[in-house]
Amino acid sequence: MRITGAADLERGAAALAALDPRFGPVLEAVGPLPLRLRPDGFATLLQAIVSQQVSTASAAAIWGRVEAAGLTEPGAVAAADEAALRAVGLSGPKIRYARALAAAGIDFEALRGMESDAVVATLVAVPGIGVWTAEIYAKFALGHADVFAAGDLALQEAARVAFDLPARPGERELRAMAEAWSPWRSVAARALWAYYRVAKGREGTL
Repeated sequence: MRITGAADLERGAAALAALDPRFGPVLEAVGPLPLRLRPDGFATLLQAIVSQQVSTASAAAIWGRVEAAGLTEPGAVAAADEAALRAVGLSGPKIRYARALAAAGIDFEALRGMESDAVVATLVAVPGIGVWTAEIYAKFALGHADVFAAGDLALQEAARVAFDLPARPGERELRAMAEAWSPWRSVAARALWAYYRVAKGREGTL
């Protein structure tokens, strides 16, 4: 199942509230959920790598420099020297990851027809792409409806606050909790990210 527009989010939100009534107040608090779909392909995956372990604002600034330098295609990244990559704000590890992605030869068209688990398995084989990045790509670039990204700290904190949990759940605990929200885990993630923004006054993901 894929999310392609606002109608899918509305249907998913209604189903999610039926699956877990705790989402009722969350959805009421956040209003219409953001779609956040983006084109698939090399540039979007590189942007996800750029966004790892930095704030939303920092990620946006670095990505702006990457785009301005024309480093959004595999050939351009492969041809750029380390000084050029550092000049746009990439750290040493992210330079290695960007080059690995450029050399990986991922068949992005084939990814469109894969199930979520296969997408994640394909992407995590590339150095620097972890489960979080792969799940974010499946969710926002491919529109998968049942992907959660339980390793996301903002999702963990949003779940703690929204569900009045005694402590912030870890990745394993939150992933187990999210099983009950299938087949709309991507909608649950959108709802919790939006709730994080409302509760904390700042964005929780890219």
